[in-house]
Amino acid sequence: MALPDAPLTFPCGKTMRNRFMLAPMTNQQSHADGTLSDDECNWLVKRAAGGFGLVMTCASHVQAQGQCWPGQLGIFADYHLEGHQRLTQALQSQGSLAVVQLHHGGMRSPNELVGTTSVAPSENEPHEARALTPAEVASLRDDFIAAAVRARQAGYDGVELHGAHGYILCQFLSPESNLRTDHYGGSLANRSRLLFEILEGIRTHCGADFLVGVRLSLERFGVVPEEMQALSQQLIDSGQVDFLDLSLWDTFQSTPNGTKLAYATGLDKKTVKVTVAGKITGGAEVHQVLEAGIDFVTIGRSAILHHDFARQVIRDPAFQPVQLPVSPAYLKQEGLGEAFIDYMRRWPGFVAAD
Repeated sequence: MALPDAPLTFPCGKTMRNRFMLAPMTNQQSHADGTLSDDECNWLVKRAAGGFGLVMTCASHVQAQGQCWPGQLGIFADYHLEGHQRLTQALQSQGSLAVVQLHHGGMRSPNELVGTTSVAPSENEPHEARALTPAEVASLRDDFIAAAVRARQAGYDGVELHGAHGYILCQFLSPESNLRTDHYGGSLANRSRLLFEILEGIRTHCGADFLVGVRLSLERFGVVPEEMQALSQQLIDSGQVDFLDLSLWDTFQSTPNGTKLAYATGLDKKTVKVTVAGKITGGAEVHQVLEAGIDFVTIGRSAILHHDFARQVIRDPAFQPVQLPVSPAYLKQEGLGEAFIDYMRRWPGFVAAD
């Protein structure tokens, strides 16, 4: 069992100072053109200062038409570089690894936001999305790779591919949303082809010393749990990834095989590191996950409530976050900008009335 404050070295050679990763969280507080805002930078850097060993950005879109919400951080153009360089330098100066999550919304990109028809592996009438042409699939692959190259230029330690939560890579993995009849559709090998092509391209262009992870949903969003477990093992066996980030929603929910944690602990990890996310809210849960053999924990809600959650749990294994709801003033003190605070009002019972 690893202690929360134990360093962790990834296959690429990068080392995080402890076992805490800041979850990639939607916050809507960057600029309309995708450039980094001071609020976004402050929110992330405050978590690095609070002791998180790895700080991951929110989902950062790799094509303009892949944007999913207003105020989303972008990495699809060189004019985004200055902000990303400023962010990476600030995160690393606090002792954290800096990682950007690469994302494309696919059919979940609102047409009215991106100003064009959204795209998906196959036509999707409920989302008013059209199917990508073979040439557009190739462009999508290349733009994910180009975004990773841009991330390396900006000084990031690595990237995570967002293959979860029903966004475009997850849409390709799902037999419900991917009805293609070419070599990107049909079998799991075909539906995961795009993901592996992107990974291969990132390794080719960014090198073996660049930290690369993949986030997966193991259920919901049209994916098949057994397939996602098989894919997780295939990613490990490929030698292309340094870590898997498994989104479990509720890590401790009972299943016929124990809890959802068994999805992760049943993998033959080899040297690849595995993290899980989902209702890991306090010190007791952190220790439970690490004791089960998971390499590091991904913290969302409690990291919003406590910028120094990592430090608090290291000091006190029984640490519990402040009770909800919390005031807007409290969240501002914890480094959230006004747009992020407004976004958190969508979470029932999270933000107290003004």
